[in-house]
Amino acid sequence: MNRINSRIALAMLFAAALGMTGAPTKHYSPRDKAFYEREAIIAFVRPGLVFKINSAQIAADGTISVMYSVTDPRGLGLDNTGVTTPGTVNLSHVAAVLPKDQTTYTSYTTRQATGSVSGTVTQAAADTGGRLTAVGNGVYQYVFGTKAPASIDRTATHTIGIYGSRNLAEFELPTNYASATFDFVPAGAVVTRVHDDVKTESCNTCHDELSAHGGSRRGVAMCVLCHSPQTVDPDTGNSVDLKVMVHKIHMGSSLPSVVAGKPYQIIGNANSVHDYSTVAFPADVRRCDTCHKQPTQAAQVNLTRPTIAGCGSCHDDINFATGVGHVAGPQFNDNQCATCHTPQGETDFDASIKGAHVVPTESRMLSGLAVEITKVSNGTAGSQPVVAFKVTDTAGSAVPLSSLASINFVMAGPASDYGNTNFGSDVTTPGYVSESALAAPCGSDGTCNFTFRHGIPGAALGTFSIGVEARRTEILLGGTTKQQTVTYGAANKVVSFSVDGSPMQPRRQVVATSNCNQCHVALSLHGAQRNQTEFCALCHNPSNTDIARRPTAVVVADRAQPPQGINFNLMVHRIHSGEKLLESNRPYVVVGFGGTHNDFSEVRYPAMAPNGAAGDLRNCSMCHVGGSEQNLPTGMNSVTDPQGPITPILPVASACTGCHVQVATGSHALVNSTTLGESCTVCHGASGAFSVGKAHAQY
Repeated sequence: MNRINSRIALAMLFAAALGMTGAPTKHYSPRDKAFYEREAIIAFVRPGLVFKINSAQIAADGTISVMYSVTDPRGLGLDNTGVTTPGTVNLSHVAAVLPKDQTTYTSYTTRQATGSVSGTVTQAAADTGGRLTAVGNGVYQYVFGTKAPASIDRTATHTIGIYGSRNLAEFELPTNYASATFDFVPAGAVVTRVHDDVKTESCNTCHDELSAHGGSRRGVAMCVLCHSPQTVDPDTGNSVDLKVMVHKIHMGSSLPSVVAGKPYQIIGNANSVHDYSTVAFPADVRRCDTCHKQPTQAAQVNLTRPTIAGCGSCHDDINFATGVGHVAGPQFNDNQCATCHTPQGETDFDASIKGAHVVPTESRMLSGLAVEITKVSNGTAGSQPVVAFKVTDTAGSAVPLSSLASINFVMAGPASDYGNTNFGSDVTTPGYVSESALAAPCGSDGTCNFTFRHGIPGAALGTFSIGVEARRTEILLGGTTKQQTVTYGAANKVVSFSVDGSPMQPRRQVVATSNCNQCHVALSLHGAQRNQTEFCALCHNPSNTDIARRPTAVVVADRAQPPQGINFNLMVHRIHSGEKLLESNRPYVVVGFGGTHNDFSEVRYPAMAPNGAAGDLRNCSMCHVGGSEQNLPTGMNSVTDPQGPITPILPVASACTGCHVQVATGSHALVNSTTLGESCTVCHGASGAFSVGKAHAQY
């Protein structure tokens, strides 16, 4: 510790001596720990790591060499030994070729690995035995220990990959990671062909920042250099070809082989077991364009070049060699795949690639459904609101209410925090009332009018909200072997209105449905009819639990459980914490319609930690908007949480202990709460020593 403090003191002296002024932390985002550090330290250390490959070549004798720079984020060259600049930099190098007749790489740099299933195999890996030379000012030349074979195609695209880390532990700062790739043609021609099936940006909509193997290998361009058909896991016999592995990982618990009882595992370094059998893709697995979304020719390879390896990775109950499970019989290679599986056919649900992967609720053959609330009248305290609305299809034509499976209007208030309003002794749901509008009268212009049977309480104040949910069922391709019965919903709409003449103050926005859909694509729950976060909050309020659907005690871990709190922030935090809750023996189980038990204990949050581990919940902005996680909800309603150590629990403590479920954390919250309220903002407010931003900084 004395050594660390000495280095920090030295850093401050250097910063002063060099006349470093301004605010160096401004070069970092609130997700960086450096953003919150003392500016003198950051001015000296300048955390971060950037690789830039400048050139590469393969000599006539096969010698591979590369020139590149290693800098901090502001361009200062780094000494990899850590002598003249802070922090040692660890470097690794990969060289691979993209053959002209193939869509995957072959790595020149390899290693031998031995396992119980495949014996000794050759795997793509980082180079060994090479020579690194410091040219000066952070520029390095690396000569590979591995030589390219004499038979290489010098007109093919070759790629160099570099990955590494910068260790800043002695400055009490986190390790920085980086990687970079460089495409070149050894013969000197311009690169015209690259591997571009899926871009990292697509992965990062859900994974936050894609990284693996300790965090130093980042982005798809780096991954594909080693994750090719060239490499298998010798302990399981499973291919780690990226398209095969990624398809299988994202299918996870839905893989036919997993459903049949065979786990999907990859054995990694130090015999670490990576079991993906409980992964559940947060969107419909048929949404191939979640990953394959770029409109480039290379990115459309999943449509134009179907393969046994690619398709069979998800459909792993098909034996292409024997034809079992394949309508067209045995297929010994990929030559005929595109004959039947064209990019897109004439109808949904056909054998074309897009047709076979149509999500039924988004079929082009559906009529469509939309509900528009045009006006709320009689919306004053003590009155029964009247809602004017229209129901239309995709073409804009009126849809008769009789053709709907359901249409309900939900009223709640005040919008400052739902949950405490009593809408009548016959209403069993706390804080809101839901009523069917199927019998509402409609005029010739398609406008319908629904009058609530339950009125706004006479003493009500402030702003109230009314939302609508509706769904219908249609039969598609009736009378054919592809007949589909599809139930789908309209987008929820929520309107606000003042019940006492005061200025209208709509519900605060904490999260956004568009953020949810970065991972979920088209979030839809409760029979496909609830799909907007502002609508969810009407029912999932601080007073609500699953008691209405929990006729008997649910036994979890050999204990009978009381009702489960389902306030929106509590519920969403707990669901996304998923498997991490089990570490504290606090599984989150909600009893739903029909007595179904929804156990979220196996949810595996996909966002990556800086070290490449999945399940990093610290980037609150994945869901929150406008920095709302920093605006602790002081003064809102207490939350009913019968299964928690504190119930009712004050609002800030409830939000935070949604993820931090340890009893010690609950005790900390309890100690810092009195009859006057919570003192959380003193330490955890936006300017506090342990602000939400600082506590959740990742890098």
